[in-house]
Amino acid sequence: MQNRKNPLPHTLGWIGTGRMGFAMAKRLLEAGCDLSAYNRTRAKAEPLAKIGASIVDVPAELADRDIVFTMVSSAEDLFSVVCGETGVLSGSVAPKLLVDCSSVSEGGSQRVRDALKERGCEMLSAPVSGNAKVIKAGRLTIVASGPGPAFAMAEPYLNVLGEGVTYVGEGELARMVKICHNVLLGVVTQSLAEITVLAEKGGVPRHALLDFINNSVMGSMFTRYKSPAFVNLDWTPTFTAPLLRKDMDLGLSAGARLGVPMPVAAATRELVQQAIDAGETERDFGVMLELQAAASGLKLKSENVKVKDGLS
Repeated sequence: MQNRKNPLPHTLGWIGTGRMGFAMAKRLLEAGCDLSAYNRTRAKAEPLAKIGASIVDVPAELADRDIVFTMVSSAEDLFSVVCGETGVLSGSVAPKLLVDCSSVSEGGSQRVRDALKERGCEMLSAPVSGNAKVIKAGRLTIVASGPGPAFAMAEPYLNVLGEGVTYVGEGELARMVKICHNVLLGVVTQSLAEITVLAEKGGVPRHALLDFINNSVMGSMFTRYKSPAFVNLDWTPTFTAPLLRKDMDLGLSAGARLGVPMPVAAATRELVQQAIDAGETERDFGVMLELQAAASGLKLKSENVKVKDGLS
């Protein structure tokens, strides 16, 4: 029998087991990876132990892993878990590669990349598009940038996480791609909310409008995925307005720096801010539909119609 090289031979560390991070780490474990995990609130990581993970108390305990993945909320959190008092780099050992899947600024990411480089550890920026349900369906998409050899090392693991990874080059280019993606996410969601309310005020049921849109050239994986929430007003959070505002701000800041006017994005950002000002900080950002309806003098009710989300 011909010997075949194990495509997943590296030991892995995982930092951050929130909704997204937990689902991603779970996929790696289910693929047979040797993975140790850390989360600031240990209880959120402990269920991973049932499927083979080792749970550690501080990020420093992951320094001897070949590859460490991070999935945290902000650039400050990323710096803390890597460069902080008990961070990955706080001891005498450093991993070979750190793969950051968080959505953080280019500057915040570069700061960590520089610190890692001083310790002989490469960094790959690999932000993702999707949510826990998308991950479970195997439809997560990833954009990556950094040294070519680092990408080659990480690619088999990134492929486990979803249906594809796009390598865009060196440095922080992946951050720019993810920022552009999330600006589009905000603009498309607001536009979808506006036309949905317009149609309903004109007498068209939401499920009927969205069925037509989804079957037309204007339909997309996102419009299909969001349709059940829009039809039945289920705002179980997948991504919140404050997180969307953070990414809209990053996009608008990049636009100002690069001399790219973004009037549609700027208007959308203000509407996201209005949602936050109205107290919508915990429910899904799709709740912008309800704010659009309220501004249009329309009170929405769930249509209680079963609608496919395109994931299953």
